[in-house]
Amino acid sequence: MIPIISVILVIIFSVLVTKIAAIAMVHTGLSRETARFQARSAFTGVGFTTSEAEAVINHPVRRRIILLLMLFGNAGIVTVISSFILAFLPQEHSNPFGIKILVLFVGLGIIWFAVQSKVVDKYLFKVVSKALKKYTDLDVKDYSSLLHLSGAYRVTELYVEEDDWISNKTLMELKLSKEGVLVLGIKRKDGNYIGSPKANIVILPDDVIILYGRITSLEALDIRKKGEQGDMEHEIAVKEQKKVIEVEDKQE
Repeated sequence: MIPIISVILVIIFSVLVTKIAAIAMVHTGLSRETARFQARSAFTGVGFTTSEAEAVINHPVRRRIILLLMLFGNAGIVTVISSFILAFLPQEHSNPFGIKILVLFVGLGIIWFAVQSKVVDKYLFKVVSKALKKYTDLDVKDYSSLLHLSGAYRVTELYVEEDDWISNKTLMELKLSKEGVLVLGIKRKDGNYIGSPKANIVILPDDVIILYGRITSLEALDIRKKGEQGDMEHEIAVKEQKKVIEVEDKQE
């Protein structure tokens, strides 16, 4: 039974390490999704050659975090494999095979629940952020709080396709701000990045645009297509945004 418990403990440790590393990278300016992906990639030793990976490697603090993850990952994976093999080798006076499987699945189920829990994630984020601020010289900024990324608001990336409503139009023509959507930046197909784009900038197919706004508005914009229907949906979205502003003004 000890090898089974060892497997569970190592997995818990691995999850904590990757979560802490991801939170640390978030505080260097990465988005949560990017930070989680890069942390898990480094810990498991799976390499991805992407612009995001380059942004991690070219940043000195992120690079140190990745190196530590790779070190812990190599040790953790070897420990899990060896403990797993030992757990199911036939031994004298060992627990029945069924009990071992039950304990393993129960332990993994608890870990999975904790990993998916927003409450656990929120609490861990606060604890790790305080620890980073207190014990390191890392420039800790809670970008989620600064941008009010809670409730109905978030920052997201939107990939532009040829038949999208926003494709081949200037920001002035789109008037996304009237829908309550702000364009923070544009990643071009050639790798160039346009921060705080001006009104005369044209949104092109294959662009990736970084947007800030209400979740419902962002999701509606993502599926909106060219044509009269798309124009009508824009007008409806503008009217809905006016109602949201009116409600917020009354609350103030």
